[in-house]
Amino acid sequence: MINLTFFKQIRRLAYLVLLAVIALFGIASQKQARHTFVFYTFDQGKAVVEDRMLPRSGSSFREENVARYVEEALLGPVSLSAAPLFSKGTKLRSLMLRDGTVYGDLSQNAAMPVPGAKVDAFAGLLTLNRGIRRNFSYVRDVKLFIEGNEVFFREFSDIFGK
Repeated sequence: MINLTFFKQIRRLAYLVLLAVIALFGIASQKQARHTFVFYTFDQGKAVVEDRMLPRSGSSFREENVARYVEEALLGPVSLSAAPLFSKGTKLRSLMLRDGTVYGDLSQNAAMPVPGAKVDAFAGLLTLNRGIRRNFSYVRDVKLFIEGNEVFFREFSDIFGK
């Protein structure tokens, strides 16, 4: 006669394997990716890091993933004590990813200071530049424009160097 406890153990093991397979499938098919955003406090200008889950496109839509990240950064922080990087109304006019270089064009509001914040336009653009590089390993360079004019290209090349 076969021992019933042996079958119970096999059944439990089968359930455990099935749960593990379902969990792995769920992780592999996840449609969101975690990204980090840096903002600064209004009062002291200290860095505040926020994690957000953004929808992920396939690897052939890398440009769309970067554009989604920039648009989310333009919305500003979730925390009320943190200041946005750019003044209200700043929009992403266009974004292209070519040969590992991101070309992002922002509306003219990006040049305006954020009222009450200790962060200027340069710091906002530098933070956005660093955020794109940090969150997307396939990006080697970032060129930012305001209304079609490249901004801080000498300063950024000194900071990021080739």
